[in-house]
Amino acid sequence: MDMTRDLYELGEIPPLGEVPHHMYAALIRPERYGLPQDAIKIEVVEVPPVGPGQVLVMVMAAGINYNGVWASLGTPVDVIAARQKQGDPHGFHIAGSEGSGVVWATGEGATRFRAGEHVVFGGLKWDERADDIRLGTDPAVSRSQRAWGYELNFGTFAQFTVVDEYQLHPKPERLTWEEASCFLAGGATAYRQLCGWPPHTVRPGDPVLVWGGSGSLGSMAIQIVDLLGGVPIAVVSAEEKAEHCLRLGARGVINRTQFDHWGRLPDHTDTAAYQDWLSGVRAFGRGIWDVLGERRSPRIVLEHPGQDTLPTSLYVCDNGGMVVTCAGTSGYNGDVDLRFLWMFQKRLQGSHCANARESREVTNLVAAGRLDPCLSRTAPFGDIAELHRLIYENAHPPGNMSVLVNAPEPGMTVLPGEVVR
Repeated sequence: MDMTRDLYELGEIPPLGEVPHHMYAALIRPERYGLPQDAIKIEVVEVPPVGPGQVLVMVMAAGINYNGVWASLGTPVDVIAARQKQGDPHGFHIAGSEGSGVVWATGEGATRFRAGEHVVFGGLKWDERADDIRLGTDPAVSRSQRAWGYELNFGTFAQFTVVDEYQLHPKPERLTWEEASCFLAGGATAYRQLCGWPPHTVRPGDPVLVWGGSGSLGSMAIQIVDLLGGVPIAVVSAEEKAEHCLRLGARGVINRTQFDHWGRLPDHTDTAAYQDWLSGVRAFGRGIWDVLGERRSPRIVLEHPGQDTLPTSLYVCDNGGMVVTCAGTSGYNGDVDLRFLWMFQKRLQGSHCANARESREVTNLVAAGRLDPCLSRTAPFGDIAELHRLIYENAHPPGNMSVLVNAPEPGMTVLPGEVVR
């Protein structure tokens, strides 16, 4: 007779290794697609099974990312419909692409972590048996890679989640559950953008322009540039966000609301409109010079807004420099005046999440106290929809946000009743 409990309440910790049949999770369903506050609801679902090479993790806290907004809206991709076309029977989506927790059970062949170990996890998933990976392709570029918690189901907004073993990294002991839950997605993505595309890696003295300097990605990027000896210049949308960037190491801050040339690049045949755009982008470039105190241009531009900012990024990037982008939050049409690209031999590079090595290196930097997770707000599990609303409306505080899942209160580093080792 199976004596396993069917369901534990949030914050109620089962005996180590006991896996209940059901769990609480924040679900998105197709019939609710729309604003996050309408799309995300807490329901009870079955705990997902653990396959070979996989690990079941009891989630203690989960970080908030923009892909939860995309999943709620059902656009630019209906992730549920996309999976159902591939035979997935689940008519719901559990978002959440990073978190912290406790290894609860392991599948066949998963031997690197034991039940009870504290971990952080997130990022991409891939098929380690894929032909391109076996032939030496970076797993983050593999045709088999997918964004876990977005393209793939059963993310961190649930009491339990299943990950592939390579997604796990030791939790920095000094961090609370909520601090540990919120740095990996933005930190590893920024690290890959700044360190993963040689020869365009940050060198001592390199000016680096960081869009969205006060956000999750920007907060981590500023610190990484500063740590590597570069000169971070942050772009923000409000003066009150500037102090956050300066505290993290930015040499200076540019408020993008002081300029009005954003959006699609005018056609070069429209002489008046193109000249207006040139005047705006040159004024923005002078703002960079003012920060640096000399007429130098950024060797690397860390992009993610996309449509509104890419023409400016490519223009202000130094000759022989790189614009590296990981998203398109303002739109996906990236206009480029190819004359600036080829004549000045600039590079436009796409970058997506990170591989396991890059994720581990970021985790080690955080564990060593070299990178601040930049946690700005912690909320209870029931506020997941509200935190996504804040991100959607660009009303969130600087840095990263987290929700408690099984952690009963903020500030904890171990399980309730657990002895600190």
